[in-house]
Amino acid sequence: MFLLKKIKNEWKIISKTAISEKSNQNGNKILFIVSNVSFHGTSQLPTGNSFSEIVNAYDTFKKEGFTVDFVSPKGGSIPLAYINTSDSLQKNLLYNEDFMYALKHTKKPKEINAKDYKAVHYIGGGSAMYDVPKNKEIQKITMTIFEEYNGIVSSVCHGTAGIVNLKTKEGKYLVNDRIINGYPEAYEKEDAEYFKQFPFLIQKTIEERGGIFKYSHRNSVHVEVQGNVITGQNYLSSKDVALKIIENLNNREISQ
Repeated sequence: MFLLKKIKNEWKIISKTAISEKSNQNGNKILFIVSNVSFHGTSQLPTGNSFSEIVNAYDTFKKEGFTVDFVSPKGGSIPLAYINTSDSLQKNLLYNEDFMYALKHTKKPKEINAKDYKAVHYIGGGSAMYDVPKNKEIQKITMTIFEEYNGIVSSVCHGTAGIVNLKTKEGKYLVNDRIINGYPEAYEKEDAEYFKQFPFLIQKTIEERGGIFKYSHRNSVHVEVQGNVITGQNYLSSKDVALKIIENLNNREISQ
């Protein structure tokens, strides 16, 4: 802050003040994978990315000094769902200009350099069922981070749909021989129109591809850790998935 005073028709700086804040940023980056889809399939039923899942994980990473970037198949703005302004964290971030700018200007896959990230995190919400799982560019980014840079692949709730098509260099499905968590078919409304629009079923597909799908009671926290693959059941598990990722990364630094 500068204090100016006009002396003989000229502005002079007569004092300067400054404040500094200690930053906890550690330089490590996490890539959140989100969707551009606003409607279920070919219907006019609105859907979006789970705002609660975004903010619960985002806040956890930021508090531990991580930088979070967002990528979507098309880049740009994304639809949001399940916004609860009675929740103080959601309300604070909803009115945070920098955070909302990031959601309005998500990166395109071609803008992502895989070596910059320690982990990818697939966000849920109905949108996650459609464009993300079939996007080849995002698949390549994720598996490059996982295989070439020893990064973590994580997901929560319907975000687990994003990992069902991932394959290793050897052509093996990532979920094969791993215990995977996500939102199970048992908790879907199978007679509802939105469910009829789903292009595939998460649990069924994972099991067909050699994965072991485990889940808990509907509104309970459940996280599965399988080496560098970490998955959670629902929005209540978002923070815990993030904490497991942080724990994994911190343990690496300790052992080095």
